[in-house]
Amino acid sequence: MRVTDLVETAAGLPVAWSSQLLGEVGAAGVKVLRMDGRPVPSEVHTTTEALLVLDGQLELALEGRELSVRAGELCLVPGGHRHAVRAGSSGTLVIVEVADRPAAGAGDQNR
Repeated sequence: MRVTDLVETAAGLPVAWSSQLLGEVGAAGVKVLRMDGRPVPSEVHTTTEALLVLDGQLELALEGRELSVRAGELCLVPGGHRHAVRAGSSGTLVIVEVADRPAAGAGDQNR
């Protein structure tokens, strides 16, 4: 068992939007990252992704809707829904997600 200071860990990451895997709960990975105001291109996952804002604010575009997720709020992005981080997102973000698996025949690419 260990205790991790999430804000301190995120602040210590060398690059914003580069997450650090803290551990796994079942099949889900728990990651932390630092947001720095820049937008991030859209993506889609096969499983639901949990986005928990510890401090700051996350600006999301989700299936054509714009959402603001504030400190202390959790957003569940359903699997199969395209989402992107909009400019202005800053602070500390925790992500809980099950890693997407490569499609059959996609080879042995590491993600």
